[in-house]
Amino acid sequence: MSASVQLSVGVRNFANAPPTDWRHLLDQARAADDAGIDRIFVNDHVVFGSDLSAYGNPRLGGRVGGVQPTGPDGDWLEPLTVLAAMAAVTSRVRLATNVLVAPIRPPVLLAKTATTLDVLSHGRFELGVGIGWQEAEFRALGIDFAKRGQVLDELLAACRELWTTTEARLVTDRFSLAGVHMMPKPTAAGGVPVWIGGSPITGVARRLARYGAGWIPWGATPENFPELLERMRDLVAAQGRDFSTVQVCYAIPTILSRQRRLDFDAMFEPVPKLMAQGVADFRMMPRLPVGYPAARELLEQLGQAFRSVIGPGGQPDDARTEVR
Repeated sequence: MSASVQLSVGVRNFANAPPTDWRHLLDQARAADDAGIDRIFVNDHVVFGSDLSAYGNPRLGGRVGGVQPTGPDGDWLEPLTVLAAMAAVTSRVRLATNVLVAPIRPPVLLAKTATTLDVLSHGRFELGVGIGWQEAEFRALGIDFAKRGQVLDELLAACRELWTTTEARLVTDRFSLAGVHMMPKPTAAGGVPVWIGGSPITGVARRLARYGAGWIPWGATPENFPELLERMRDLVAAQGRDFSTVQVCYAIPTILSRQRRLDFDAMFEPVPKLMAQGVADFRMMPRLPVGYPAARELLEQLGQAFRSVIGPGGQPDDARTEVR
């Protein structure tokens, strides 16, 4: 895979009904590792309330027209635990959350868990965070939903402090890091790479400017993406950071052909234009086969089709591939 333009694939750590054995996630992770996929990611929820309608409400952190992938009684595995298991069976592929509902985690414990994942995976872990959208989940974890943005800001500040200083010194209304020591440190001097999820608004831009290695846009389409990108570029610049230092990802929707196979022509058609606009990480979530051999075969086809589009060295090519 190109060093500059990457392909990331989501592994479903959730299900409407319990699978026979959840360890198929580890087979899929090994398949992605061996197939040359750049990054795999998992999603997050701890609990659900009965009403999931807020998932489609952008004012509450949801996405326009969004539909929660399971009902409130769907199975969801805790993502950091899943990634730790995946780290043990892989050696190359990067491991990410897309995204973690970070404000419901204790800041110091999250900093420690992220560091542990980082060192055990030899620096392959990336922490994608967002503010969440479901008030019932925050109530269950004892966090004020209305203040979740402030809670996330303080959490990111705590992680940065614990990851980069020998003796942390940060005091907020919720916790005190007065002369606190946490070892080991992450493998990179700046700490675990953090991706900030959200729309181009001031609060998200502030987090991105201060802490973000990359941006995970909410609700982006090929039609509205240029506007979202330009708005975020201006907001980040207003916070004093050069937006060219921020990685940007884009979610590629899964499109099936008439034969109910992945239609790579349609899926990857917007990639060259998005590359020209600055996207360097394309994320998608096709339904992967359960077993290792079939999962690896599909992921190899996916990677080959993607490389044919981005071209040598990340330059677009006219070739297109569809699995028939």
